[in-house]
Amino acid sequence: MDALVIVGIVVVVAIAVGIYLWATYNALVTLNVRVDEAWSDITVQLKRRADLIPNLIETVKGYAAHESKVFEQVTKARAAALGAGDPSSAAAAENMMQSALKSIFAVAEAYPQLQASQNFLELQSELVDTEDKIQASRRFYNGGVRELNTK
Repeated sequence: MDALVIVGIVVVVAIAVGIYLWATYNALVTLNVRVDEAWSDITVQLKRRADLIPNLIETVKGYAAHESKVFEQVTKARAAALGAGDPSSAAAAENMMQSALKSIFAVAEAYPQLQASQNFLELQSELVDTEDKIQASRRFYNGGVRELNTK
C-alpha cells in the first residue's frame, strides 16, 4: 500500500512538472514570436521612411541643386538603412539616417520657397508620422524583449 501511494505521488509530481515546463515553453515561444513581430514592425516603418527619402531629395534638389554633399550623405544613409538586417546594424543605420535628415532639413531652412512648397510640407508631415510610428514600434519591441529577458 505504501509503495502505491509513493508511486502515485511521483506520478502526480511528474505530471505537475511536465505541465509547468510545457506552459513555460509555450510562454517563451509566444514572447519570442511577439518580439519577432515587433522587429518586423520596426523594419516596415524604417523601409517606409527610406522610401520617402528619394521624393524628399528630388523636392529639395529643385530648390538647392548645389547641395550635392548633403544629397550624397542622405543617399548613403538610405542605402545603409535598407541593407540593415539585424538590430545592431539597423541602429547604426538609424543614427546615420537621423544625421542625414537633420542635414537635409537644415538645407531646407535656407530656402523659404522650399519650406512653402506643398510637396515638401507633405513629405515632412509623412516623415514626422513615420518617425512617430517608428518610436511606437520601438517601444513595443523593447517591451517584448524586456519581458522575454525576465522570463
